[in-house]
Amino acid sequence: MAKVAFLGLGVMGYPMAGHLKNKAGHEVTVYNRTGAKAEQWVKQHGGKSAPTPKTAAEGQDFVMACVGNDNDLREVTLGANGAFAGMGKGKVFIDHTTASAEIARELYAAAKKGGFDFIDAPVSGGQAGADNGALTVMCGGDSEPFSRAEKVIAAYARACNLLGSTGSGQLSKMVNQICIAGLVQGLAEGLHFAQKSGLDIEKLIATISKGAAQSWQMENRYKTMAASKFDFGFAVDWMRKDLGICLGEARKNGAHLPITALVDQFYSEIQAMGGKRWDTSSLIALLNR
Repeated sequence: MAKVAFLGLGVMGYPMAGHLKNKAGHEVTVYNRTGAKAEQWVKQHGGKSAPTPKTAAEGQDFVMACVGNDNDLREVTLGANGAFAGMGKGKVFIDHTTASAEIARELYAAAKKGGFDFIDAPVSGGQAGADNGALTVMCGGDSEPFSRAEKVIAAYARACNLLGSTGSGQLSKMVNQICIAGLVQGLAEGLHFAQKSGLDIEKLIATISKGAAQSWQMENRYKTMAASKFDFGFAVDWMRKDLGICLGEARKNGAHLPITALVDQFYSEIQAMGGKRWDTSSLIALLNR
């Protein structure tokens, strides 16, 4: 068993840290910007909390983070009270934040300078995947620390792969979000068309989901989309943050993402409708206005 710290107890980090403690039996210390959340986690799962990222990281074999964005990540890693100031030589920092490839490379360089390792490891699977310990983890970094980190990440992952050098995990998560954006828009249009045509949605999906149109989104979201219920899964605000990262990277590498840019604009309209916290399947709400 390992000594592990987890920084960031949001909808993803809270259950992920819980799996490290209860499923895998690791010794877990948690840190959260709002201390009451950390105390709640300790009351529920055991372990202990720390007042700063630095104190959380001290003496740990692995330190995980799952926060909001690049700036949040810098806040918990760098500076006098950042986790990097408490990392021991040869230890591993694993970042589960969906962030830019640029900050992954920045933090990798800082970690190397400090004598420890850094793995960028964004996740896919949403809150349900975190709750059930069934996340997909996309990693970038060096192979030796990854081989050590993989055994610990297994507490909440159904798949964990090293995709390449530093930043490759974040780039892979961008591909994931690009694909999802197009899938959800296609499903929204298909269901909207079916409703306008008077088709039986249940019979329709039972049929076409056995063919080439099948997707995770279709299997898991068609019922709630057809019922205009959007309180499940990944929030629109979060998706817009992620698509902004994708589009920013595309401007750097020359990739053309016309559908992604269009769907991002559709999500901005959802936000204007009051749907900032609706899940990403709410694209159908635009079509049904």
